[in-house]
Amino acid sequence: MKLEDALNIADLRAAAKRRLPRALFEYVDRGAEDEIALATNRKALEALKIRPRVLRDVSRRSMEHTLFGRPLRFPIAVAPTAVAGMLWHDGDVLSARAAAAEGIPYTLSTYSVTALEKVAAAAPHARLWFQLYVSANRDHMRSLVGRAKDAGYEALVFTVDGAVSPKREYNARNGFGIPITYGPRFIRDLSMHPRWLLGVAVRYLLTTGIPGIAHHPGVDAPVGTEDEIKRALPTSATSRIQADPSINWETVRELRDLFPGRLLLKGILHPEDAKLALYAGVDGIVVSNHGGRSLDASIATIDALPDIVAAVGGRLPVLVDGAFYRGSDIVKALALGASTVLIGRSVLWGVASFGEPGARRAIRILGEEIDRVMAQTGCTSPDQLSRQILWRRTA
Repeated sequence: MKLEDALNIADLRAAAKRRLPRALFEYVDRGAEDEIALATNRKALEALKIRPRVLRDVSRRSMEHTLFGRPLRFPIAVAPTAVAGMLWHDGDVLSARAAAAEGIPYTLSTYSVTALEKVAAAAPHARLWFQLYVSANRDHMRSLVGRAKDAGYEALVFTVDGAVSPKREYNARNGFGIPITYGPRFIRDLSMHPRWLLGVAVRYLLTTGIPGIAHHPGVDAPVGTEDEIKRALPTSATSRIQADPSINWETVRELRDLFPGRLLLKGILHPEDAKLALYAGVDGIVVSNHGGRSLDASIATIDALPDIVAAVGGRLPVLVDGAFYRGSDIVKALALGASTVLIGRSVLWGVASFGEPGARRAIRILGEEIDRVMAQTGCTSPDQLSRQILWRRTA
């Protein structure tokens, strides 16, 4: 497939599936346990319909949107994703550059394989946010926050729904996981995908070496049998990258004191937690069920969104993520009161297929679809979208 032949996000996903080793593709594509939450996100979006308005002059439209006082070209931002740098060489940097070129923010994951300073230096025009998992090593947490501040990251996105590790059985079957491990099954898988092997793995080997998790010093990517891998990852090392189950609202307040930029909480699904976030002094909420990758019995994010918007009463922006693969999906969320929609897998499929041009293609596809659907509702800007355009069967 050529880049210009990718007409939608599904086309980019199909191209990525052909190119990537199975373990990497499934790490991105799949959910937790029985993948019910993954399906629930989509079913809820599909159940919500749009009632178009006609005979309204929509000849002059603008996709521009404002978040935290700064303009966005589209009402979307790139969500944090762990393995962009394993899908394409320097994929984290290329995704950040793509977001900058398309005028939207990019969120770098704690679990990225590229250091936050390198991304900031290599994508100087990007609006960068840093996603944070808080581990038991609080000194390391404070160091990461300080590094993000010094590197010019404008927002800190504290992921709060990862206090315990989710159960993703396919990762175990594929011999892949975070921290990045290279078990025998994964290595066999890599050998069957020569384009990825030469373009990513060999290129890293010849330059910087196969990367591990950039923001957790001392945690390398071990090679060997399953038992050897376990021995290579002592409890002290593993604990540095696992979220601390003792995180609480005091943790939020500490981060508020440490970071002078915008502080967002990602993983809010209950309106009472949204109210508590207001009292903790955060700047934004991300309604998220981790893309269906955490609690498999989770409510769909589009279903959780209205109650959370009502709970905060316009006092801070409410963002949302979770299986937004079409412009119509994004329009629905904006109509329900979302300030901005985070997109994750869509950009990963783009960068995995075609590098930076593929990531830009994914963003542009969604932007063009939002514009088209918005016009079909009779609206000329995202700010005009409201619940009046939505319909859901009640019986």
